[in-house]
Amino acid sequence: MTYKRNRLLYSVMIIIVIILGLCSRKMANAIPSFLNTYLGDALWALMIFIAFGFIFREMKTKIIALVGISFCYLIEMSQLYHANWIDNIRKTTLGGLVLGYVFSWSDLIGYAIGILVGVIFEILGGAI
Repeated sequence: MTYKRNRLLYSVMIIIVIILGLCSRKMANAIPSFLNTYLGDALWALMIFIAFGFIFREMKTKIIALVGISFCYLIEMSQLYHANWIDNIRKTTLGGLVLGYVFSWSDLIGYAIGILVGVIFEILGGAI
């Protein structure tokens, strides 16, 4: 099944997910710890999934999910590499948000949850 995703809708969804992700960091004390463990990572992966859906608007959902989870996992694996140049990028706000700081196995679970939520929304919404 080939989709034609609505880029305007996907751009709005990206903005909403970014706002939710930033709010989840600011209000970490208000969120239960078991949920907060994965929330930021799940939202980041969801944003990546939506962004790939925006870019590749006619690609199948399962391919978008595979590309999205691979991207998230590669970024997480990159956190095992520490050199001055990349650590200097990580010290910036944007660099830290995109690249992260320290590898964590639990982040991989959060990414899988975020991608799964994106897949479920696309299936239920018919790739709107």
